[in-house]
Amino acid sequence: MAKVTKKKKKTQPARQSQRATSKKPRNTQSTKRTPQTAEVSKDKLTFNHAMVYSKDVQRALGFYRDLLGFKLVDEFRYEDRPVYARLRAPGGDGTLALHLADAGTSLASEGVRLYFEIQQLDDFCRKLQAKGFYITQMPRMMPWGWRHAYLNDPDGHEISLYWAGENRMKKTVMRAAKQIEDHK
Repeated sequence: MAKVTKKKKKTQPARQSQRATSKKPRNTQSTKRTPQTAEVSKDKLTFNHAMVYSKDVQRALGFYRDLLGFKLVDEFRYEDRPVYARLRAPGGDGTLALHLADAGTSLASEGVRLYFEIQQLDDFCRKLQAKGFYITQMPRMMPWGWRHAYLNDPDGHEISLYWAGENRMKKTVMRAAKQIEDHK
């Protein structure tokens, strides 16, 4: 079995960004930033990331990075346009990948919704609205005990912003909600 070794990074003097110094971009460009990495189990599945296809990765970056606060981890550009970007959630290690969809590809994602949790849900939603973003349902308490807001990203993918708090893993909350519905 071959031994894998990691190479140490060479220290280079500070330089101006490529955008500021080059007039004509290269055809391909990859910018990598190292995220914190969780330990991968040898015998159990771990969740790595969700891939979200987009008709315009730059526009999707404007939503996930600039509006929701995700941090850019990796980006691949072709003809000076992003065609792939990997982002890390601002409050954790979870990552999301944005990938340019082929022309004519349907982006319908019925049955799939992305969930992002934030304790200050109401304040966060008000900040999104102040930036002109439309929220399809403002935060409200759901029967299962979580507070949810719903919206769509620029490509129409469904997103739930929520706060579960202490009710996150309580099955009794679900039972209680069902009992309330049954007695109506």
